[in-house]
Amino acid sequence: MPELPEVEAARRAIEENCLGKKIKRAIIANDSKVIEGVSSVDFESALLGKTIVSAHRKGKNLWLHLDSPPFPSFQFGMAGAIYIKGVAVTKYKRSAVKDNDEWPSKYSKFFVELDDGLELSFTDKRRFARVRLLKDPTSVPPISELGPDALFEPMTINEFTDSLSKKKIGIKALLLDQSYISGIGNWIADEVLYQARIHPLQICSSLSKENCATLHNCIKEVIEKAVEVGADSSQFPSNWIFHSREKKPGKAFVDDIRICTGVAEIEWNSSYKSSR
Repeated sequence: MPELPEVEAARRAIEENCLGKKIKRAIIANDSKVIEGVSSVDFESALLGKTIVSAHRKGKNLWLHLDSPPFPSFQFGMAGAIYIKGVAVTKYKRSAVKDNDEWPSKYSKFFVELDDGLELSFTDKRRFARVRLLKDPTSVPPISELGPDALFEPMTINEFTDSLSKKKIGIKALLLDQSYISGIGNWIADEVLYQARIHPLQICSSLSKENCATLHNCIKEVIEKAVEVGADSSQFPSNWIFHSREKKPGKAFVDDIRICTGVAEIEWNSSYKSSR
């Protein structure tokens, strides 16, 4: 699913192309599974004539601040994606709508045309995303329940080490807990643990201070690099395990070492056993 870098790429694209522009047309899908708590007609009426002032993100959630409330909020789910017509925005590969597909896409859940003719769409092929219209997106779930953002609000090394020493669960499970740190999903968790040479199932409290410091640095480096390249996985470093996530068992190699991989989980090669 889209994780922090993909959602941040979408936020930056909106920030660079849409701010200060007025919404002159809106089409909201009649899909109550994705469009939550408001009718498509009322959603459209609330958007028309409003100006996009800023774009915000916390974890895997994005919202638009308009010149007056309420504000549209996007929880990307498994395959949510932002498209801006004529603008390159990195999408999670499972979300991709082809350039020659109809526009707006049949998967579009939120579409607006701005006063300069620019068009923006939020699509969701799998319908696990949620699009809401909220007076204050930060004051209600899911955003109000999120832990510190992994990019914008990182813990200090001391805070991170101290918190891990009190946790009796596996380190990957903790990293995936959005109330602990927001923005990390499966691929980032796998990547940072691989780079830190820490087994995903290792109990947090058993990690040494050195392990914690290494993992803290790997989280920072992996997220910052992914954001730097606009979440374009073709530009991720060649030694990242990301490139082997969907290769068949026995066919994946990183640094000339064979590993076993899966989409959701990585079965670690014995060369990278627990660092206890």
